Amino acid sequence: MQQDSLQLYSYWRSSAAYRVRIGLHLKQLEFATEAVHLLKDGGQQHAPDYAALNPQHLLPTLRHGQRTLRQSLAILEYLDEVWPSQPLLPVTAAGRARVRALAQLVACDVHPLNNLRVLQFFEHEWNVPQAERDEWVRHWIVQGLGAFEASLRDDPATGRFCHGDAPGLADACLVPQLYNARRFGVDVGQWPTVSAIDQACLALPAFRAAAPEAQPDAPSPR
Repeated sequence: MQQDSLQLYSYWRSSAAYRVRIGLHLKQLEFATEAVHLLKDGGQQHAPDYAALNPQHLLPTLRHGQRTLRQSLAILEYLDEVWPSQPLLPVTAAGRARVRALAQLVACDVHPLNNLRVLQFFEHEWNVPQAERDEWVRHWIVQGLGAFEASLRDDPATGRFCHGDAPGLADACLVPQLYNARRFGVDVGQWPTVSAIDQACLALPAFRAAAPEAQPDAPSPR
């Protein structure tokens, strides 16, 4: 089908936007990036113009022509349905259920607990010290990625990637969460299956192009 313009509202270090960037690059879709800085000006996601696009004041938002799409997993499944080549989901119902469960483990159970708005609430409303906030983040990352590793280990459906030998929806969620884990000093080497899949993903051009440091709004290296 002819591609209407795609515009991704993104922040270079947003995990959820990172997932969608991976999906767009895996499908080799051209898109424009509209940077929304989550810290400047009190958080540009709260500006009236952006709030009109996304009433949750969250990233990402994808504009496809006149359509406005929200929530990273919904956006990724939309991309898969509109552009089915380089599929992000397996062909079988059982395979799709497995991949969705892995993706949701990260996107629904781990990431929301260490999202920026949660940490800002701890800081500004409850005056939780930085060290305790960081420990909170690490606790939930370790618990979640430990479960992810256990879900992959010894499962015959696991291949070079989370499901078989092609990257998909689960990998698009896993890699950004591992990036966050490293930011907070978590040793990801404790999960050998997860680490091997991460290395396989990061060797691919699509994942390199989606990486935070490769984004136009990323700060210049010092």
